[in-house]
Amino acid sequence: AELNRPVLVIGERGTGKELIAERLHHLSPRWGEPLITMNCAALPETLIEAELFGHEQGAFAGAFDRQRGLIEHCDGGTLILDDIDRVPAEQQERLAQVLASGIVRPTGATHGFKIDVRIIASSDFALDELVAEGEFSADLFDQISATRIRIPALRERLGDIPALTRYFLSLIGERPGLKHHSIADSALSLLEAYDWPGNVRQLQAALFRACIFEQREALTAHS
Repeated sequence: AELNRPVLVIGERGTGKELIAERLHHLSPRWGEPLITMNCAALPETLIEAELFGHEQGAFAGAFDRQRGLIEHCDGGTLILDDIDRVPAEQQERLAQVLASGIVRPTGATHGFKIDVRIIASSDFALDELVAEGEFSADLFDQISATRIRIPALRERLGDIPALTRYFLSLIGERPGLKHHSIADSALSLLEAYDWPGNVRQLQAALFRACIFEQREALTAHS
């Protein structure tokens, strides 16, 4: 967390990559500076360039005003790029140049300016394999992958389920209209026997549903 360098977080969907990325920022010297998360998979490819780098007024049809990009907004802070593999190839190369030089140039600008931003990228896929297949920029991978964190799937750490379950039950019990539940050993055994394709997020959702419908104090295997 204290290193002033990019970090690549790899793990299946639902394993908690964004939580890890946010925690890295909160424990870093950049705590208190801007933190923005960009979900690259949720944006159309045509908007990713403007969102990342910004643009000058008149840079293209419809650019009626100057727009600051997220890189500029995060100057001094941290930019989390969730699903970075969904960034188009041209913008991957442009982002690699920004990280290498520390200079960002908005679309349509005649010159760039220095920025100080830490990138924490995440992906569901092994990016080195995508690089080998020509589906991800080797230059960008080199810039973001010096420090890597792999989050194992929940089925690879079933021993964490009791602690996660009790943690989620404590959070759920604080919600308005819900009450605190304990969990019976039979229910824990059932949870530990499942492979959880949706990982920790799926476990939390399953417990939330059970707490809504269970009127007794303890969740059981039949809840």
